[in-house]
Amino acid sequence: MDTEILEDLGLTASETKTYLTLLELGSSSAGLILEKSGLQNSVMHRALHSLIEKGLISYVTEGKRKVYQATNPEHFIQFIEEKKQRFQKILPALKQKQLKAKQTTTATIYKGKKGINEVYNILISNKQAKEYNTFGGGEECARFMGMTWWINMHTKRVANKLPSRQVFDESVRSVAPPITSKPLTKARYLPAQFASFQETCIAGDYVAINVFSEPAYSFLIKDKKIADSYRKYFELLWKMAKP
Repeated sequence: MDTEILEDLGLTASETKTYLTLLELGSSSAGLILEKSGLQNSVMHRALHSLIEKGLISYVTEGKRKVYQATNPEHFIQFIEEKKQRFQKILPALKQKQLKAKQTTTATIYKGKKGINEVYNILISNKQAKEYNTFGGGEECARFMGMTWWINMHTKRVANKLPSRQVFDESVRSVAPPITSKPLTKARYLPAQFASFQETCIAGDYVAINVFSEPAYSFLIKDKKIADSYRKYFELLWKMAKP
């Protein structure tokens, strides 16, 4: 089972191991958790204490010992909602600070699949963007992230009411319909020799050059003049490409 999502939600590796061990045991004393988890005694007890504070495990006292039990996994939904509500309280202040910041060119490198995912979320969530344009990419890009990821990403884009025009190469024409058949989506194709393992995306003042190699990385630039120049190049490719 992929437990990375639990760490993404804020659990440490020891908290994750402790929680999963308790799920398997049902209810248990600290001694059995220690034996089954393989954690050090002090590490395991810190994990128990923090999981109790987070409301993810509970305990009852039987005589002189405590018996622990993991809460229903569905409690994580409440855990996530509480984090979301706390963040929403400070979001207006964060946005106000952002507005006060001097608008300058920014360039950031993101690494790995998580970094790629974050960059695409920035692009498709950009409320200033009137259109989402891309060129490049090929079968390697599709395989690297998986078609399910690409379909979900474009589903979010459509939900955000962001129109797109994309220039692909012929190698992806056969796998593109789940994306190109979506509303607010247009695509054209260049010959297969234009296939590559990178895709360039333009949305609003953002330009992202996404490289789907191992390790993957993305170079995200925020600059209106640079974005406008890339849009001009995109328009040339759009005229050259065929429906």
